[in-house]
Amino acid sequence: MSETLVQTAPAAAVETGNGRGLLRFLTCGSVDDGKSTLIGRLLYDSKLIFEDQLASLERDSKRHGTTGDDIDLALLVDGLEAERQQGITIDVAYRFFTTPNRSFIVADTPGHEQYTRNMATGASNADLAVILIDARKGVLTQTRRHSYICSLLGVKHLVLAVNKIDLADYDQAVFDRIVADYMAFARTLGFETITPIPMSARFGDNVYTRSDKLPWFTGPTLIQHLEVIDVESTAAAKPFRFPVQWVNRPNLDFRGFSGTIASGVVRPGDKVVVAASGRETAIERIVTYDGDLAEARAGDAVTLTLKDEVDVARGDLLVPPAARPEVADQFAAHLLWMTDEPLLPGRSYLMRIGTQYSPVKVTALKHKIDVDTLEHLAGRTLALNEIGFCNFSTSTPIAFDPYNDNRETGAFILIDRYTNATVGAGMVSFGLRRAANIHRQSLLVGREERETLNGHKPAGLWFTGLSGSGKSTIANLVERELHDRGVRTFLLDGDNVRHGLNRDLGFSDADRVENVRRVGEVAKLFVEAGVVVLCSFISPFKAERRMARELFAEGEFIEVFVDTPIDDCIARDPKGLYAKALKGEIANFTGVSSPYERPEIAELVLETANTEASASARRVVDDLIRRGTI
Repeated sequence: MSETLVQTAPAAAVETGNGRGLLRFLTCGSVDDGKSTLIGRLLYDSKLIFEDQLASLERDSKRHGTTGDDIDLALLVDGLEAERQQGITIDVAYRFFTTPNRSFIVADTPGHEQYTRNMATGASNADLAVILIDARKGVLTQTRRHSYICSLLGVKHLVLAVNKIDLADYDQAVFDRIVADYMAFARTLGFETITPIPMSARFGDNVYTRSDKLPWFTGPTLIQHLEVIDVESTAAAKPFRFPVQWVNRPNLDFRGFSGTIASGVVRPGDKVVVAASGRETAIERIVTYDGDLAEARAGDAVTLTLKDEVDVARGDLLVPPAARPEVADQFAAHLLWMTDEPLLPGRSYLMRIGTQYSPVKVTALKHKIDVDTLEHLAGRTLALNEIGFCNFSTSTPIAFDPYNDNRETGAFILIDRYTNATVGAGMVSFGLRRAANIHRQSLLVGREERETLNGHKPAGLWFTGLSGSGKSTIANLVERELHDRGVRTFLLDGDNVRHGLNRDLGFSDADRVENVRRVGEVAKLFVEAGVVVLCSFISPFKAERRMARELFAEGEFIEVFVDTPIDDCIARDPKGLYAKALKGEIANFTGVSSPYERPEIAELVLETANTEASASARRVVDDLIRRGTI
């Protein structure tokens, strides 16, 4: 790392201060490096603790403290009872404090690996990060992980706080070794400034006041550095970006678009375009509760009215004609995975970027990132707290900027479509453009003509159930009956397609997702051809069955759950697979070592334990007649 990145401004240069604006920063690092104690020290030394709070802190220190008879300043921040009992920070705690020269909002983020997602939340809005390192332990894996996440999330300024230097006898050699180790690791992370400071948060050395126990250190104290660091937001200097949050239409005479300006400046008369459609218009008014504005800037919540009637909806992005974002349905991004369930490429998730929601799939995991070495590693999935570089595909084109250019329009989250839980946080790197010569070909024979020729409607029958449940047997009988009635059919069987179309896939969760994705697309083509297609697949995951359903028009997808107890399936075991799986000879076997997620709402449920396969097939045919398919 070049020496220009290491700020060591002399104390004389910072004592004057300059009244800079609000600074948002976070503390991070490994467990028990002293993050909460540091913030408690800042609050205590800034004289922002009332007498009743101090009395309560003294009582809590005797009950929960880890500093003997001394006041445990960490308890000022560790507000959750679980945190106090465990001595760790779980949630992100925000605190406000001021000095004569500046105001601060500090986020105390968890150090434990389990709560990395909370740390990322704190970093997403920070201008500066204070990375704490225990002088006795040096640079740890979590130190590297948090540093890398800060880098990904656009934090440009960093304080390397070598804490608990008192427990290392205030030894300069210890400090110099830790700084050298960290600088070697952070060389490629892209921080604009890194400022190393030796300190003891517990005793206040080099936090607010300079320590006479560290005469060899000539740099600033922590608060001196925080007061003068120049991190003034450049959001107003960036191109105008306005994500529409709400179409505001209280009556027939007013139609405005409400939201918060993500970046840039806007004035009445400025030309804008709707990023996705390219439709151009101009700003007519900037409306607020207190009256119209002559100008609005990044961070302002306003309602904009337009001079023309253009199609604008929630999720659209208003931008200048000469500084448009990229609009694409494929892009590459870094992804931090934030849940216990692994990322499965090919599975459909819900993406929120700005105010827009869109179904999205990870089409490829290009590589994972080793947070210790920053090496690129091969992988097929991401586990909790892992970071990867992925290709994404959305169902519709979206507007975005690279995250390094604009944090507001380049950041997104992934949401599980069943649980609504946030499962990942992403940072867009660049768009992936499709080949310009790929277009939809207009066909001379349409779908309705195929249906007329066939004499019946198309449908996709999706048979799902455990291995040995009787899916293939029932599907075969149904096809035989339909064929005898003159219905054009085709049966896609799970075993058969693995001999050709899907011969390259195994049975990992990721491979099962891709297996269903491909079959769903093929089944859709058969329906487009006017055929009744029967798909017999275990398809164990609800998300992929839903993905297949969404490929079809309303009423064309018929889920048939062949509901057979696993004990009956094991007793039948027509292929001898359960016997091998129970012996551990087959990995990832559904029902034994891999889960099966039962359908919650299937069009047909066939309970086969005490029912002949022919009777179950008859029910399926009768249902097609009832629906008017045949």
